[in-house]
Amino acid sequence: MSAYTSTNPATGETLQEFPELDAAGVEDALARSHAAYSTWRTTSPAQRAEVLNAVAAAYDEREQELAELIALEMGKPVRQAVGEVKLSAAIYRWYAEHGPALLEDQVLSAADAPGAESSVVRTLPIGPLLGIMPWNFPYYQVARFAAPNLMLGNTIVLKHAPSCPQSALLMEEIFAGSGLVQDAYVNVFATNEQIAEMIADPRIQAVSLTGSERAGAAVAEIAGRNLKKVVLELGGSDAFIVLDSEDLDDTVKSATRGRMSNTGQACNAAKRFVVAEDLYDDFTEKLTASFAAMSPGDPLDPKTAIGPLSSQQAADTLAGQVDKAVEQGATVLTGGKKVDGAGAFFEPTLLAGVTPEMDAYREELFGPVGVVYKVGSVDEAVELTNSSSFGLSGSVWSSDTELAQQTADRLEVGMAFVNEHGTTMPGLPFGGVKRSGFGRELGAWGMEEFANKKLVRVSSAK
Repeated sequence: MSAYTSTNPATGETLQEFPELDAAGVEDALARSHAAYSTWRTTSPAQRAEVLNAVAAAYDEREQELAELIALEMGKPVRQAVGEVKLSAAIYRWYAEHGPALLEDQVLSAADAPGAESSVVRTLPIGPLLGIMPWNFPYYQVARFAAPNLMLGNTIVLKHAPSCPQSALLMEEIFAGSGLVQDAYVNVFATNEQIAEMIADPRIQAVSLTGSERAGAAVAEIAGRNLKKVVLELGGSDAFIVLDSEDLDDTVKSATRGRMSNTGQACNAAKRFVVAEDLYDDFTEKLTASFAAMSPGDPLDPKTAIGPLSSQQAADTLAGQVDKAVEQGATVLTGGKKVDGAGAFFEPTLLAGVTPEMDAYREELFGPVGVVYKVGSVDEAVELTNSSSFGLSGSVWSSDTELAQQTADRLEVGMAFVNEHGTTMPGLPFGGVKRSGFGRELGAWGMEEFANKKLVRVSSAK
């Protein structure tokens, strides 16, 4: 069986298989992307914007088709899948609208750059890029990488997750039908060894990866040896800090949504609930009931809020982590195991009593499993939150917004939120610190990672 196999995680049914690249295919993809760059880089920002607007329009027109495909391939509830398609379209449209202005020359003042007729900094592309994308948000993750870099004038070789080949091909089809220069976006079904070869190839100028710590470390090592820049968006163990609440039911509703969206398979999901001791018992009771009321179901049913995990392997891994936590002394408040049957379903689960000595304290739990902690002060909440090796995002919940903001400022994360969690918009930067990676995507920041900030300085002839 090919590694690039589309399997319905709700049923275990194999939908379609696709062959991996051969050696000639690797060279062909690199050569095509390199050749396309010489043309795409010369197009005007206005032309690139037209292409991105056409991509956004295609996402709008094919919204249900796109949503149902990822519901089948990776189990995202179709209502949430529609939301992902809409967000992806918004990202392409945002860069079409704002990209040309972000590419305008920056003229330095005579005070900053004396002694010349002019000093200008230009934002220019650097060449073909390699993107290595995950399965949990098949369209959105690609949009975060592809939209700013195509707007910039770079070309893209895209290796998607082996479990979502059909959605990968559909994206390539949409790009090809939206006026993009031929081969400016090339999808590849490549092996890990072939990806290592591509990173080392001088035609690839930089790499962006969203995925696991292990994959990030491997890619960064190869890129470093070959002096290539890397953007890494890796795991997370985000804290949801509850200092107080005027409406605890509403806070619990936000906590449930923050953990269970995409069946808990999000790097920036709320995974650790850090709760002030005077609220802990009530919050935990309500959150336990909220989790227990959720039943995994058919992702194609519009009423389903939580679907299967992406694969049986993912469900088995999560079950092993929960079992280990229990063996080490944690308490299961609800859930705790796989659902019997052919699908990769896992019960919504809440753990308590997790201590620093346990594996679950340090690991990322990638699925519908949350952990609740009791703290006696703001300082203790911050200390617990920052004890994680991850630093993607975190949120603070309080009616005292000044205190909440002060607390959020103390979190060692790339994104901090007050009275909301994990908000994603095209104009907001996305990325983390520590073992959650480095670099930023989206907004103006997403166009700066793989750009040549070229100084052009003109002095009078002598």
